[in-house]
Amino acid sequence: MVVEKKLYTVEAFEAFTALPQNRDRHFELIHGEIVEKSMPTQRQGIVAANIITPIHVHTKQHNLGRIASEVRHRMPGDQHNARQPDIAFYADTTTPVVEKGAVLRMPDLAIEIKSPDDSLRELREKAHYYLDNGTRLVWLVYPEKRLIEVYAKGKDVDILTENDMLDGGDLLPGFSLPVRDIFAD
Repeated sequence: MVVEKKLYTVEAFEAFTALPQNRDRHFELIHGEIVEKSMPTQRQGIVAANIITPIHVHTKQHNLGRIASEVRHRMPGDQHNARQPDIAFYADTTTPVVEKGAVLRMPDLAIEIKSPDDSLRELREKAHYYLDNGTRLVWLVYPEKRLIEVYAKGKDVDILTENDMLDGGDLLPGFSLPVRDIFAD
């Protein structure tokens, strides 16, 4: 859902999201438009948990970084974008955790799980936005198709099916997860 067709700045967006009627809703600022993220379906929640849990365990065992869900990110100097990937991983554990507002950088790994309202074009545009702004790896997860598109800067897109193994490459060394486990109930 697009709120109003006009060009919003990050400051106007932050004021809009701070309104009492918007505090329990999730919004992104995409090229100056405020877009409401749909509430996750149960399927999306299960898929997210199936991804977050093994990454969290792996990163804690190997002191590799932090993982979070539904965190807003924006780039300093970009007045028209504040993005909120479903899952974000940060390799740097020395940067203080943001207590209020957006993280002022993109995550090292951004994961988007397709909702029934998302279009392929929108998700792929998000992947390219993340990569163009410093994200090293993007996973687009398609629960209905049971596949994952893997994006990395300067590389061809990899498409993984249930018979494949998802790995974290140089970003999450030693991490691997059978794709079929991501879609398991």
